[in-house]
This record gives sequence, C-alpha cells and structure tokens, in this order.
Amino acid sequence: MNIRFWGVRGSIPTPVTPSRIKSKISAIVEQITPEDLESAESRERFLAGLPPWLFGAVGGNSPCLSVDFGNSSECIVFDCGSGIREFGMTQTGKKKNFTNYHIFMSHFHWDHMQGLPFFGPCYNPSLKIDFYSPVKELEEILSGQMVSPYFPVRMDTMRAKKTFHHLENEITVCGRKISFKKMNHPGDSYAYCVNENGKRFIYSTDTELTADDFMKTEENTAFFKDADLIVVDCQYTLGEAIDKYNWGHSAFSLAVDFAANWGIKHMVMFHHDPTYDDHKLYGILQSARWYLERMNIKGIELTLAYEGLEISI
Repeated sequence: MNIRFWGVRGSIPTPVTPSRIKSKISAIVEQITPEDLESAESRERFLAGLPPWLFGAVGGNSPCLSVDFGNSSECIVFDCGSGIREFGMTQTGKKKNFTNYHIFMSHFHWDHMQGLPFFGPCYNPSLKIDFYSPVKELEEILSGQMVSPYFPVRMDTMRAKKTFHHLENEITVCGRKISFKKMNHPGDSYAYCVNENGKRFIYSTDTELTADDFMKTEENTAFFKDADLIVVDCQYTLGEAIDKYNWGHSAFSLAVDFAANWGIKHMVMFHHDPTYDDHKLYGILQSARWYLERMNIKGIELTLAYEGLEISI
C-alpha cells in the first residue's frame, strides 16, 4: 500500500508567512561561500547539504492522507482537512484517475472536514464517493457545514454518487480489512487500521495517549501490536502536554514510548502545532531521535510528516 500525505497540520491551516520565507532565505545566504557558486554542480551540492527545515517546507494544510494500492481504481482517504483540496487537484487531467474514493473520518472538528467542499471529485457525476464513520449522524454532520450562512454551496450539489456508511464492525474496502478504535480526544476521535496481506498501517490523529492505551488488553493488542506503520498525533512537547492536559493531543516522547510498547516498526509524527515553524518541527524530530537513543529503544524508524511525503509498505 502507498500512503501519501496531503495535509499534516493540526487545529487550523497554517500558510507560510513572508517573514518565515525571508528568514529561510537569509539563513541560506549566510551559508553560501564563493566556492558554492562556481558551477552548477557546486550549487547543487550546496543545496543538497542544507538542512531540511531550510530547503523545503513541512506544509500548512490540515489533515488528509490517501492510500492507494497500485493499479486499483479505488483509493482510501483519511480525513477531509484542507489538504484534500490538493489531492483533488492532482486528479484533474490524469490519464488514470480513481473512480471510487473511500473517505474515513476520524472525527468532525473543523480542521478535519473543512476541505471537503473544495474536493473536486465530489462534483464529478461519473465518480463514486463512499464516506465512513462510527458516528451515526455522518451525513447530517458533513452536510451541516455546507449550508447558509456557513457556505454558499450545498452538499446536494455534489453530483458524485455519494454513500454514507455507519461503521459498527471491521469491514473490507478495496479488498483490505479496515478496523477502528475510539481514542481519547474531546468529542471522541477514531483511529483506523488497514490490513493488507499482513502488513498493517494505523492512522491515529487527534489522540491524547493515556495509561489505558499501553495496557496489554486483547483489544489493544489486536489493534496496535507489531504494526508496520503508525501515523500518530505528536502535537506537543512534554511540557506543553502537561500544560494542555485533556486538550486531546500527545507529546512526541509519549508517542515514542507508545510505539516501543507495541513493537511498531515505523512512527510518523503528525498533526503539527500551527504555531511551530519548520525549524522547530525538525528540532522536535531530532529530539525524538535523541530520546530513542537515550532510552535505548531499538527497531523504530521515526519520520516527520510533511506534505508530499510518500511511504510504501
């Protein structure tokens, strides 16, 4: 399965400001030497040697991931944050577009549904969109943000064939088993696990980890143990998580402990705080890797989520 990140910020979209772009340029210029400008090759070496927080951007869109399976005409989408607009734009004019989108909602806070009215495939009558949630009022909730005075276009103008599914048990979508689990978040949030031939991917955004999540219960073991990849809420540092207890988000160090507890092979740090710039986010990634070494935790790969990141398992 191929996972692609379209939006990685939490709480609210965060556009890159002119001042942050200027500070990046200034920092790059300060590092340039005459030797770096001698040839095209030296310029490329210089750029390749820049830290990722300077040469690139994490991105400012709110949560959206897509999962595809090679040649399949169907795909799975997790959440409809502003990143889903970017995903929809990539589908225009492609030789091979998806014909069926399976959209799973973690919950219905604005940052996870605000992109849906701008998802182009929803307006194409030749396409099929299936929505899924353990919440019974799924259709009513999604339609509710597309009414006056909140939005000028109603959901019934979306001409794609729409179907709304209330999840009660594990289901099969695109030939893969998908299970779900309620996590700790104000108003609830649901994590999802995609199982493809024994390979398991977990999407667990907006999660404030608690002692219960570490307990070796039958339910926890079946859902988390030995997963190949988890995309998990790492919005806070430990100090911030203490100050913001019960806000519904986790510290990166606690997420590392959680991945180690369940033998998860690859952890992607997700749902970035809107106040963090790229420098701080990559600093947090470095701190998380240091924490792995300090605690002598082996066998976990750590990645910082950024727009455009692709991972295959």
